[in-house]
Amino acid sequence: MATIGEHVRARRKELHLGQVELAELAGVSPTMVRTLEHDKTTVQLDKVRDVLDVLGLELTVIMKS
Repeated sequence: MATIGEHVRARRKELHLGQVELAELAGVSPTMVRTLEHDKTTVQLDKVRDVLDVLGLELTVIMKS
C-alpha cells in the first residue's frame, strides 16, 4: 500500500509541479511539502488537506477489520 507521501509525490509529478510551486498553490511552506512527501510524522493535518486539495486528492480514513 502506498503512503500519503508517495501519493502526493506521484500526483505532483503528474501535474508537472515542483515542490515550491505546489507549496505556493497550497499556501504552505516548501519544507512542509518535502516533509509530507518523505512521510514525516510532524506535519499538520490541516496543511496536509490543503496540499491534497490542490492535487485533487482526498484523505479517507478506513476502519481496520
